[in-house]
Amino acid sequence: KLARRDESLAGLEQDMRALLAGWFDEGFLEVKRITWDSPASLLEKLMVYEAVHEIRGWSDLKNRLEADRRCFAYFHPRMPDEPLIFVEVALVQGMADNVQSLLDETAPVGDPLSADPAIFYSISPCQRGLSGISFGDFLIKRVVDRLAAELPHLTHYATLSPMPGFRAWLEQRSTEEGEELLTQIERRAIEALPSAPTDHLLTNLLARPDWYEDAAVSQAIKAPMLRLAARYIINEKTPRGRALDGVAHFHLSNGARLERINWLGDLSPKGLQQAAGLMINYLYQLDDIEENHEAYTGEGRVTASQSVLRLLKT
Repeated sequence: KLARRDESLAGLEQDMRALLAGWFDEGFLEVKRITWDSPASLLEKLMVYEAVHEIRGWSDLKNRLEADRRCFAYFHPRMPDEPLIFVEVALVQGMADNVQSLLDETAPVGDPLSADPAIFYSISPCQRGLSGISFGDFLIKRVVDRLAAELPHLTHYATLSPMPGFRAWLEQRSTEEGEELLTQIERRAIEALPSAPTDHLLTNLLARPDWYEDAAVSQAIKAPMLRLAARYIINEKTPRGRALDGVAHFHLSNGARLERINWLGDLSPKGLQQAAGLMINYLYQLDDIEENHEAYTGEGRVTASQSVLRLLKT
């Protein structure tokens, strides 16, 4: 924070970052599985550090550590009681399309021996002082190795990921593009609603509380929202040519494929506020990771499934 306010500290900032990157080099780190039998002090830290889907109490945490779930964290030998970053994995049947079902405490515990794929649904960094030092890409690869050794029948690894910047981007595009943001068919479908707004059709509807519970509204905006989400992830770039969405950049640079955009995938207040409830499946197809990585980092090209690419053409 100080370096951003005072340019004279930029050199110190760079030196500290270089030192920390060396001290916390991936080669020094240990991957450990966290279970319900782990020390209570460590379990409490998971509840505090969870940054994607809030842990609502001990029963919620226990559910995330059941037999059909896995939680792995990076530790440094000199900080054995402090996780650096942790990832939560669900062992399910079929590609998960919403986080509500994954976090449902009343759902029966699945059989990990019949699961496929493994779904990475939360990655949370724990140490603010190490912000900017990347651990997540190495951790995912190490966890895939661990899962493949434990459960060799697994053939697919995927994520159920948020789009934290989508709603803000949509608001900006609505302001700058107006009704040109929508196609004629999309505008007519929304204008046919009994209580359609008179301008900024999408963003004004999304501003209504519990809009997703109105079946007519949800149906009318589903197609344009999926199309615009595909545009946001695939076409919108930073000045450096990276995906505008930070989570997308992380997974795409790791060699994942943009597999599916899920409607109403996260109905929590945070999920609605950040992405209007939309979530993304990124697929880690092990044979294609290197090619996808090179396409993205070398050409800025996002590898996406045909179903997602079709959304751009609707």
